[in-house]
Amino acid sequence: MGRRLNPLKKIPPPVWLLWGLFLAWYLFALPRPLFDDPFSTVLEDARDGLLGARIAEDGQWRFPMPDSIPEKYERALISFEDKRFYRHGGIDLFSMARAMRQNIAQRRVVSGGSTITMQVVRLYRKPPSRSLGQKLIEMVLATRLELGNSKKKILRLYAAHAPFGGNVVGLEAASWRYFGKQPHLLSWAEAATLAVLPNSPGLIHPGRNRQALLDKRNRLLERMRDMGILDTLTCELAKEEELPGAPLPLPQLAPHLLERARQEHPRNAQARFSTSIDPNIQRQATQVLERHLARLKSNEIHNAAAIVLDVETGQVLAYVGNVPGAGAQHGEQVDVVRAPRSTGSIMKPFLYALSLQEGIITPRSLLPDIPTSMRGYRPENFSNKYDGAIPAQQALIRSLNIPMVILLQRYGLERFHFQLSRLGFSTFSKPASHYGLSIILGGGECTLEEVTNAYACLARTVNHFPLHSGRYEQDLFRPCSYLLPKKPRKEPALSPNPNPLSASACWLTLEATRQLERPDELGQWERFSSSRPIAWKTGTSFGFRDAWAVGVTPRYAVGIWVGNADGEGRPSLIGIKAAAPILFDLFDLLPGKGPWFQPPLDEMRQVAVCSQSGYRPLAICPTDTLWLPKSALEGPACPFHEWVHLDPSGRYQVNSSCMLPSEMVHEPWFVLPPVQEHYFVQQHPEYKLLPPFREDCAQTEADLPMQLIEPKPNVQILIPRNLDGSLSKTVFQAAHRRPEAVIYWHIDNEFVGKTEQFHNLEVSPPPGEHLLTLVDDRGNRLERKFTILPGKE
Repeated sequence: MGRRLNPLKKIPPPVWLLWGLFLAWYLFALPRPLFDDPFSTVLEDARDGLLGARIAEDGQWRFPMPDSIPEKYERALISFEDKRFYRHGGIDLFSMARAMRQNIAQRRVVSGGSTITMQVVRLYRKPPSRSLGQKLIEMVLATRLELGNSKKKILRLYAAHAPFGGNVVGLEAASWRYFGKQPHLLSWAEAATLAVLPNSPGLIHPGRNRQALLDKRNRLLERMRDMGILDTLTCELAKEEELPGAPLPLPQLAPHLLERARQEHPRNAQARFSTSIDPNIQRQATQVLERHLARLKSNEIHNAAAIVLDVETGQVLAYVGNVPGAGAQHGEQVDVVRAPRSTGSIMKPFLYALSLQEGIITPRSLLPDIPTSMRGYRPENFSNKYDGAIPAQQALIRSLNIPMVILLQRYGLERFHFQLSRLGFSTFSKPASHYGLSIILGGGECTLEEVTNAYACLARTVNHFPLHSGRYEQDLFRPCSYLLPKKPRKEPALSPNPNPLSASACWLTLEATRQLERPDELGQWERFSSSRPIAWKTGTSFGFRDAWAVGVTPRYAVGIWVGNADGEGRPSLIGIKAAAPILFDLFDLLPGKGPWFQPPLDEMRQVAVCSQSGYRPLAICPTDTLWLPKSALEGPACPFHEWVHLDPSGRYQVNSSCMLPSEMVHEPWFVLPPVQEHYFVQQHPEYKLLPPFREDCAQTEADLPMQLIEPKPNVQILIPRNLDGSLSKTVFQAAHRRPEAVIYWHIDNEFVGKTEQFHNLEVSPPPGEHLLTLVDDRGNRLERKFTILPGKE
C-alpha cells in the first residue's frame, strides 16, 4: 500500500490564514445584542395589558422584545414569508430558486427569496441598497444567526423589529396602534394583516391603495385554508373583517406611574415594567375621580389623586397620580401620590395607637378639651366648641384637635417624631422642634402613598397576628411596591416584640376609626356609614389647601387627596366633603367584601378601668372591664376620683378648719378641674356638681370653685392698635363650678365688670404690669398677674 498523503499540505499557508480569518469573522460577525435600536418605555398591568408607553428616543413606537409571540401570528407569518422556516438553517435554496425563476419571467424583482432569518439580518444591518452583494452577506450572516439562536428567538427578533408603517415598529406596537389590543388577542384576520404588512408597510395608511393590502391579507387567509391551518368557515369569516382605520392612540391609564418608573429606574428606561396594577380598579378609580372633580371644579378645585393597595402584599392596585384633563395650567403633570402635602388630621390614629401600646391611655381615658395655650401655640377644634373632657376614642372619632395635642404632649414630641420613621414616613426629615406640637394637626408633610401604606400596615399587622402564634414579622411596616416582584418574598424574621405597633393597638385603632363622626351643616354630630365596614380618617390642612381621606379594610387600603397642585386654598376644601365621598364610592366598587378584623385576644387582657374616667381604677372608682393591651395594667391611675368631706346634711363641703373629722361624712366623688367641668356639664347634665364649702370653712386655692382660663399665669399680651391709634380690647375668660355664680372682675383693685353664666369679659388695660382679681358672689377670691405690651404705632 502507498503512503497516505495529507491534503492540507497542498494548500499554501496564506490560504490557511484566509480561512482562519474568515472563520474568526464568521464567529464574531454578529454583535450581542443584535439590535441597538432604542425601545419605548412600556408599562404593563398585572395581566400583561398595556397601561401606557413612552415613544423611543428615535421617535419610533418600538416595544421591547416580547418573551413569546402569539400562535396565530406565528403561523400566519411563516405561511406568508417562510413556509420551511423550521426546516432550513437560515437559507432556503428552494425558495431562492423559485424567486429567480419568477424574477426572470417577470423581468423585474418580484420576489427576493429571503427567509425570515435573512430578513432579521437585513433589519439589523439596515443596508443602504438591496444588491446581490448585500444578499450574499445576508445569506452568510443568516447561517451564523441560526447557529447561535433558537428558531423561537429569531421569530421574536423579527416580531420586535419589523416595520409596520409610519413610526410603528414591531408586532406589539402594531397590535396596539392598529387594533387596540394585546397581540395574543388578535383574530386570524388581524394576525394575517400584520403578517403581510412588513412586506409593504406603506399600504396601512388610509388612501394608499388599501385594496392591495386587503387582497394580500385574503390571499394569505386562503393559503392557510389550503394548508389546513384554517377551516373554510373560519377563513370566510376572517375575510369579512375590515382593515384597521387610522392608528389608534395608545392607552394612557397611568401616565404618572409611567413617568415615575422611568425616573426611578433610569438604567431600564427603555424597558418593559410589569406592575401590580389591576386594570379594572385603575379604570374605575380614574372614572370616580373624574366624576367627583367635575362637581368640585365649580369651586375652582382642579386636582385629585388616588391610590389603592392590597393589604396582604403591599402591592399597588391603582395609581392615579392626578386626574387627567386639568391641563398644564392647573398642574395636571404633578404626581400628587408622591408629592409631600400638609397632613391635616390624618396622622392622629398613629398617635392614638402608639399611646394605647404604651399604656398612656385606654379608649375610654378622658382627655382635656378646653381652650389651651402651650408656649404661644393655641390649637382649636374645627367646630370651635369644647367638651371639657372627652374619652380618647371619641376624640379620635370626632377628630378633635385639642385633646390630640394634649395627648401628643403626654406621649412626647421627640418620641412621636422618631416613631414616624419606623411607621414608614420619610418626609418628616427635620428635627422634632421644627414641627412642634402642630405636627399632629398638619404641621408636617407626607405623601399620599406613604400615609395610605401606613394604614395598610396597621391592617396587615392585625391580619398576620394569628399566623405565627403571637410572634411578629419584622417587616410588617414595609414600603408598598408598584412593580411585580421578580423573586418570591423570603420568609420574614419573627420576634415576640412588635415593630413598631402591636396587633392589639392596631385593632383598637381600627375599631375606633370605623365609627368616625363629623359635624353636619347644623353643627350636630352624625355618624357616617357605607356598604361595608371601613376604618377611615379624613384630614384638612391649614388654609383649606389639602383634603385627605384614607380608609382600610382587611383586604384593601385606599387613599384620596383633593386640592390644587399649586397649593391654592379653596372654601369647602375639607376632607369630609371633598375627599370622603370619593373614598366611599371607590370602596363600593372594590371586589370581595369579606369579614372584619378579628381581635388579637391572645395578646390582650381583660382590664378593669374606671367607668367614668377610663383610667386604671382607684379603690373608690366604679369599674368596667375592657379588652386592652397588657400595658394598660400599668397605666396611670384615675386622676378624677377623690374623697369629698361633707357635713351630716350632705349639702356642704367641710374640712378640719370647721368640723371634726369624726363628724364628717366621707363620699367618693368624680371631680373634674373647674375649666373642664365648665364645658363638660353642658354636654353631660348627669354630671354631679360638688357641694359648696360651708361659709365658716377656710379654703385653699385648690378648693376654689372657679378657675381662670385666660390670661395664663404671668402671660405677656401684645395688644394691636386700631386704625385710629387706640389699643384693641383683650378678652379674659373664667370658669365656675356653679352655673348661677356671679363673678366680679377687678384690675389693680379697680372694679371693671361682672359676669353671669358665661364668664367672658372684654377689657382695655393700659400697657404695663397688672393684677387681675376675681371675687365670686360667695367671697371666693382668685388673683393673677399679667403684662400688657403696646402694639406698634
